[in-house]
Amino acid sequence: MNVIEIKPNIFWVGAVDWAVRDFHGYVTPSGTTYNNYLILDEEITLVDTVKHDFLDVGIANIKSVVDPSKIKNIVINHIENDHMGALERVMEIVPHDVTIYTTKRGMEGMDRFFDISKWNIKTVKTGDEITTGKYKLRFIETPMIHWPDSMMTYVEGAKLLLSQDAFGQHIATAARFDDEFIDCASLTELEDATVDYYANILMPFGALIKAKIGEIQKMGIEIDMIAPDHGIIWRKNPERAIGMYLDMANNNAKERIVIIYDTMWHSTEHMTLPIMRGIRDEGLDCKVIKLRATPMSVAIKEFWKSRGCLIGSPTLNNEVFPSIAEFMVHLAGLRPKERLMAAFGSYGWGGGAVNWLYEMFKKIKLPVMEPGIAVQYRLKADDEKKCYEYGRNFARQVKELQSKFSGPSSKMCKLCK
Repeated sequence: MNVIEIKPNIFWVGAVDWAVRDFHGYVTPSGTTYNNYLILDEEITLVDTVKHDFLDVGIANIKSVVDPSKIKNIVINHIENDHMGALERVMEIVPHDVTIYTTKRGMEGMDRFFDISKWNIKTVKTGDEITTGKYKLRFIETPMIHWPDSMMTYVEGAKLLLSQDAFGQHIATAARFDDEFIDCASLTELEDATVDYYANILMPFGALIKAKIGEIQKMGIEIDMIAPDHGIIWRKNPERAIGMYLDMANNNAKERIVIIYDTMWHSTEHMTLPIMRGIRDEGLDCKVIKLRATPMSVAIKEFWKSRGCLIGSPTLNNEVFPSIAEFMVHLAGLRPKERLMAAFGSYGWGGGAVNWLYEMFKKIKLPVMEPGIAVQYRLKADDEKKCYEYGRNFARQVKELQSKFSGPSSKMCKLCK
């Protein structure tokens, strides 16, 4: 991949990972990129590195722009392996007195990865600045978005926010900018990937994200480009990326329902059909996901996009089905809010799955519609009627919850005019 000048004398020197399909635990069907940036100024500055697997690509890209021996500063916004993995190799080809700028927590973490005893590291905090010549770099700490060490770097003079993981997506593409997506379908893919990234990684930190965006706005800085460490750079529509994050941080969702289920002998699966018909007859859209046939990250994304979620599970050994248990434990770690939950399922000689699910809903502190609905062995005609009415009732309660939100439901494609 050739380097790309994203602003005058500021270059993308990253790597595209077309093949990765598992990124620290969730599926990335479109691959990803490891974005880092090189600022050619009086003091040449490298911002972040690439994943260790791509260090040869990253170093070759740097060398195609400048002799690495001329680099004066390195900024590490985030010490996760996909951003800092090549740092030790980079340090072998830059001057021994190069200055590394990172947060205090960043330096502490860096010391766990490398021998930093001979490195010149300066810790920075929000508001600290360095001047590279024409440009001035302003540092903004963003702890827990999404690691304690995280920060962003604002390039004053370029109106450029190097946003680290925030506003990124896992997309491998030859395009580097949002305006290079030339059709509505591709723009929808970009926004959907942004939601996917937020839902699976940043969901627990909505309050922090909202506060940090407010803090950045109060700083009075102008942003006309957001360059994250993964995926597409927001060149045409950076305000859309910020708007989407505020929308998600405010727990906004579509007025729709997702049914996430698994099944053993199809009885629970058969329950989804009349439940879905009831939901549709109340005028709401409904997405149905069989968990073992769907990547966990996709189920999490669809959960996040929906105001209501029904979880279906057969009972196995008086407990919930294993795939459903895995999903719920993963969901609990993401600490979602303001999604209405309910449960359904089938059982043989003894139940348990539906009760287990309600215990989990309450542990996560999600609103619920009670009671759940359970069917023994196979559905009969009266069971189908009960499932249908259960779906209608759940849809009505989802509408009631949605009415409490002042803002409109999230729209996934506002980039197209």
